[in-house]
Amino acid sequence: MQTPASVLAEILRSDPARPRVTFYEDTPGPTLGERVELSGKVLANWVNKAGNALQDEYDLGRGSVVRLSLPPHWRALYWALAVWSVGGSVDLAGERAPDLLICDDPVVATLEPKPADVVLVTLAALARAHTGPVPAGAMDEARELATYGDQFVALSEPTPEDLALITERAHTPYMSVVPQRGWPANTRVRLVGDLAQVLEASLAVWAVDGSVVLARNGSLARAEPNPERLASERVTLDLA
Repeated sequence: MQTPASVLAEILRSDPARPRVTFYEDTPGPTLGERVELSGKVLANWVNKAGNALQDEYDLGRGSVVRLSLPPHWRALYWALAVWSVGGSVDLAGERAPDLLICDDPVVATLEPKPADVVLVTLAALARAHTGPVPAGAMDEARELATYGDQFVALSEPTPEDLALITERAHTPYMSVVPQRGWPANTRVRLVGDLAQVLEASLAVWAVDGSVVLARNGSLARAEPNPERLASERVTLDLA
């Protein structure tokens, strides 16, 4: 059975230096034009730090539910992988109060259903602290995540039947959360869609030792025509 954690381990064994995530920020605002590239090693480092925060700071593990209220973004990818690394469920639907809310909007932290704890994410690549007010008791990810360790050891492992991903479309267990798409090995895929679609496609790409190219425009990864970018990034499969 392939799981998100085993997929991440496999791309590290294959080639830790190869780019696995390339992100373009096409949303108007202060981060417009950002390009971020993460190798497998760098992606795993972010996942390990976030996993340690979830496990050590919030005592999360198998069966915990984490509401991920982020746009399709490179930061959403490593937070989702971190939740799966501790054996928890990534909730994109917001059907009930989670054990932890991870969001980029302080206002979201005040909405129902209220979470037990909050991590406030700043999307800018070089952010060292959130630029606005941080809700009382919330973790300022930009300021605090770097303090957590680079090595991660899970204290619990999910079973195949445990819930891995909750979306408005489906509740997916660990046994089937890594899609089998039949894509060629080492494929380089341009992603489109909402965060659920981006997470599912990313797992499918990494499962065949590939890499993803993600461009965000608002709340979606949109299919904007940009043949020059696709050529420069050597995209071999365009999901648009």
